[in-house]
Amino acid sequence: MALCPSGAPLAVPAHLYHFTTCGVIRVEATRPFWYTGRRMLKRSCPPGLPMAKRVAILGSTGSIGTSALAVLRGLGAGFELAGLAANTQWEALAEQVAAFYPARAVLCDAEHFGRLAERVGATGVELACGPEAVAALAAADDVDVVLNAIVGASGLRPALAALEAGKTLALANKECMVMAGDLLNRVADASGGRIVPVDSEHSAIFQAMQSGRPAEVRRVWLTASGGPFRSLPLDELDRVTLEQALQHPNWAMGPKVTIDSATMMNKALEVVEAKWLFHLDVAQIRVLIHPQSIVHSLVEFCDGSTIAQLGLPDMRVPIQYALTYPERRPSTVPPADLAAVGRLDFEAPDPARFPALALGYRAAEAGGSMGAVLNAANEAAVQAFIARRLPFPAIPRLVADVMDRHRVVPHPTPEEIDETDRWARQEAAAWLARS
Repeated sequence: MALCPSGAPLAVPAHLYHFTTCGVIRVEATRPFWYTGRRMLKRSCPPGLPMAKRVAILGSTGSIGTSALAVLRGLGAGFELAGLAANTQWEALAEQVAAFYPARAVLCDAEHFGRLAERVGATGVELACGPEAVAALAAADDVDVVLNAIVGASGLRPALAALEAGKTLALANKECMVMAGDLLNRVADASGGRIVPVDSEHSAIFQAMQSGRPAEVRRVWLTASGGPFRSLPLDELDRVTLEQALQHPNWAMGPKVTIDSATMMNKALEVVEAKWLFHLDVAQIRVLIHPQSIVHSLVEFCDGSTIAQLGLPDMRVPIQYALTYPERRPSTVPPADLAAVGRLDFEAPDPARFPALALGYRAAEAGGSMGAVLNAANEAAVQAFIARRLPFPAIPRLVADVMDRHRVVPHPTPEEIDETDRWARQEAAAWLARS
């Protein structure tokens, strides 16, 4: 079956018809699929009709990627799914191809690429394999907006490719800005590309900053839920299990991000990210514990006004804003019912409970290549914790020790960032071997 733009089921034979903002285009298909009403096969529209935004989603099978596909389905006409990219989940990617019929799909994992190609079949969707193909998708001529939801350091290369090609980069991968914020800003400035944050906290700051000029910002406040261990007695942190760390009280996220929330390393990374995204001094960036996750961040202006962005903890909101910016569109996400919420609590983070937070400030102050060290060492530590090779409290200790050994490169090139990333992972492996 297929869906017409109204959302009603549309029965189709082997010949499938696309309903788009440019009319009806006949498509040859070997089997039926779910059509979302957005895919345009031709870029020409009658006079007076706006061009569709052509979107590529990198990391499409993860939590952000699947939410982004739901957002695109809800937005309707005016958006075209130009491509999808996934790491290893070939079956999920095949299902997405069948459901959304993008122009192309990329799987990083060469081992399972043959299975993907066999499952997708002769649909006319262009398939490719490997990290280079992901970067090529990000830079493709028929892509306007690249939603980068790849987790970890592997998201940097396609982010650079998108900005070098002058795209709008809807950035959900905070590690890119942590590793190479200065470089990404320089590339965007040179190419005319634009970075729009998807991370809920930075999207909130981005939205609140529309209320004034950058020079009028006194400071920004990143909010944090406090994760699952906000009120756990300190002497019990040594006995925290992987299963406990994966139980986030408010957000549904992947395992790495969920563990980062438990250590508050996510907020450490976000401090560095905020510095580069909004061109702030480190002293202008503050963190608040806010258990309800309703206030996503705040911007304090020089006149004493503080502007906050509030909403339910649902990633579809910042994803949609990044895709539709500078416009706003109706959403299926309900507004926060503040009467039902009842209260909004705030407290300062406890440095003894969350030592990782100080590492973010340290990396932001150092600048240069230190962000890449922070990110790589943390990724290695989290992987070791997931593999049950490292106790929970040792995650920030490992990261701090690797940072102690690093000599900062002030303005690293992409090659120097890659080398720093490799060095930090080797140092983390050596630390684990000694432990």
